[in-house]
Amino acid sequence: MRVTSDLFVSQLLRRVFADGGFAAVERHGAEAAGAIFVLVRARDGEVTLFSPASQTHSADDGGRRFMREALADADALERRLAREARFDPDFWVVEIETAAPETYLDIVDG
Repeated sequence: MRVTSDLFVSQLLRRVFADGGFAAVERHGAEAAGAIFVLVRARDGEVTLFSPASQTHSADDGGRRFMREALADADALERRLAREARFDPDFWVVEIETAAPETYLDIVDG
């Protein structure tokens, strides 16, 4: 059984805060099954977007997997999220500050 989006986001925030990091919900999506996008901000200001992995990378344990998206700049990020909003308005955007996103996310290669 898959954990709800709301529970996954709550757990992610608590883990980041427990490690002394920063996390914030930038966009609140559907509580049960909204897609989750994680914006990772490194201490040097570099930003990386992790989006839900495709179905071919689904986890056997019902967990959530993420893929790194290539973004050129802040404008590219805004365009990507605007495209997602047109496709599925019920998505989440969570921002975390960490140098090691793999500590909090199950990341797969595209």
